[in-house]
Amino acid sequence: MLRAKSRGSLLRLVAGFLVLSPMAGFGLGQSAAKPGDAPGTALSSAPIPSVRELMLDVAAHQKQLEKVRENYTFHSSTVIQDLDSNGKITKTESEDSEIFYVNTHRIERTVKRDGKPLNDHDQQKEQERVTKLVEKAPSVPPGEPLEGPKMTVSILHLLDIMDVYNPRRVMFRGRNTIVFDFAGKHDAKTHGFAEDASKKIAGTLWVDERDRQVARMEAHFTDNFHVVGGLLANVQKGSSFYFDQAQVNGEIWFPTAGEGNIQARVLLLKGVRQHVIERDSDYERFTVDTQASKTATVVPDSKP
Repeated sequence: MLRAKSRGSLLRLVAGFLVLSPMAGFGLGQSAAKPGDAPGTALSSAPIPSVRELMLDVAAHQKQLEKVRENYTFHSSTVIQDLDSNGKITKTESEDSEIFYVNTHRIERTVKRDGKPLNDHDQQKEQERVTKLVEKAPSVPPGEPLEGPKMTVSILHLLDIMDVYNPRRVMFRGRNTIVFDFAGKHDAKTHGFAEDASKKIAGTLWVDERDRQVARMEAHFTDNFHVVGGLLANVQKGSSFYFDQAQVNGEIWFPTAGEGNIQARVLLLKGVRQHVIERDSDYERFTVDTQASKTATVVPDSKP
């Protein structure tokens, strides 16, 4: 049976690489203002930018601020509920992790399972695993995975794989926000895991107009998606998920929440129905010290 980390990662497996990885900004909150996009209670009357222009702005902003993200760590709590065919919860697992970034790469350190701190043996194994990733990260180019398959698609190519339509401006959390719908082109020519999955989802994206950050994404699979040709998993049509981001400490955007309702067949054997809930909190500045002790130690910054 898969543990919470691997099964909780199913939510990111089927979603995170599709839109949030290449599009979400993790950027500074006070970017250069554009006419009519200041936060407030009034809906702007400025012309709505094209989706391509908007998302290229998001990607450029993210690239400029990747190093800022590496000054932060945060806490992530994932709950995985197994469901029967009637939607009744049959099992619940949870995992708590510290999240930080090295050379743009996300690294997770597990600190609790099912509400209990890791025992000494598991804690040592986890420390060794994380330290290896921290030492490896500087030599792995941004956009390439530290582990597993590549889960990102460039903005330009993603926009070619998907149809985008119905752009509109709304007030979202008291801020001017550009919203648009998207749907993968089933006949698009794709290569690799992330691109193949991208053409099988549809949904809606909310982009904060001032900060050029993805504030929310809702999406669902419009067709079955076979992971590694169906040998690893077959994610079923109708599986759905959402992700939220928000401005943190008035200066930077980070993930705050995500949920998924996933139906899949794993390893050609077991049918899985899961409700996955992720909540993120406790954002702090930090440094990663691996030079002297060769351990990945999260050190809170003494600066206010």
